[in-house]
Amino acid sequence: MARTKEFDPDAVLQSALELFWRRGYEATSMADLVEHLGIGRASLYATFGNKRDLYLKALDRYGEQSDPHLLRELSQPGPALPAVRTVVRRFAAEAADDSRRETGCFMTNTAAELAPHDSAMARRVELSWEHLETLLHSALVRAQEQGELPRDRDPAALARMLLVLMQGLRVVGKASTDPARVRDAAEQALGLLD
Repeated sequence: MARTKEFDPDAVLQSALELFWRRGYEATSMADLVEHLGIGRASLYATFGNKRDLYLKALDRYGEQSDPHLLRELSQPGPALPAVRTVVRRFAAEAADDSRRETGCFMTNTAAELAPHDSAMARRVELSWEHLETLLHSALVRAQEQGELPRDRDPAALARMLLVLMQGLRVVGKASTDPARVRDAAEQALGLLD
C-alpha cells in the first residue's frame, strides 16, 4: 500500500520556485532544496524528479502566475494604448525597485543563466516571450484600429521592440543603482507610440 504524502506538493513547488528565483539554478544544490523545502531527498525525487525537473516545473509555475495578469491588462475593452503604456511603465518600476534587485524576473534570470546551453529552458523562455509579444501586438493592432496609434507604425515591430526593451529593463534593473536609467529608457521607447 502506497504511503500518502506528508507534504503539499503545490506548496513545496511554490517554495522551490522562490528559492530558485532568489539564488538561481547553479547556486542551489539538492541539499539546499531538501533543507529549504523540509522534505526528504527521496520524496523530492519521487514527486518532482531531479533538480532540473523541479526547476522546469517551477519555471512553468512562474509563467502560470504572471501571464494571466498581462492578458487581463492588455486585452481589456476600451483604449488599448494606455494599457500598453501602463504595462511598460510597470515593468520599468519593478526593474527600478530596490527590493526586487536581488531576485529580478525569474524568466529573465533563466534566459541569462540557462537558456544559452539548455534547450528545454530556452524553449520555455521563448514561449513566455512569444506570449508577451503576442499580447503586445494584439493591443497595438487594436490601438491602431481605434485611431490611437498612427497608421504608419508597424504593430508587430513595435511589439517586438517593447518586448526587448522590457526584458532589457529587467536585466539593467538588477545591476543598476540608478532607477532613472530604466524609467528614462521606458519613456523614450513609449515616445515611439505617439
